[in-house]
Amino acid sequence: MKKIFFPHEKLRVYQKSLEFIDIVEEIITSAERKSSIYDQLERASISIVLNIAEGNGKYTCRDRNRFFDISIGSAFECSACIDILFRKGKITENQHEKARENLKAVADMIYGLVKSSESRVYKAGEKYGAD
Repeated sequence: MKKIFFPHEKLRVYQKSLEFIDIVEEIITSAERKSSIYDQLERASISIVLNIAEGNGKYTCRDRNRFFDISIGSAFECSACIDILFRKGKITENQHEKARENLKAVADMIYGLVKSSESRVYKAGEKYGAD
């Protein structure tokens, strides 16, 4: 087992976001990479991990949540990149679903971190998504 040196390494969301990096790497290495969308996907996936780590190292709820918000935005950006690649026929349905399932888990966990913060106001039962 890997030795833990930093607090963010203990977070399940951090580990799950690293798994997403692996998924993205599979997609990128199997592609021609003629489109800038691959670079955007790579940058956004890295941003998820980096902002989770940096946010977890902040002392105030407000600072932590700012980085977690950026991380959530990057997850949504990755989701859009994955959808575009699938729509253009650049990735398989299996790759598309695997990436989306992982991103959903990551986003849910980041939301959990934000909601657990005392400096945020949330409406209980608020639903997001298309009806």
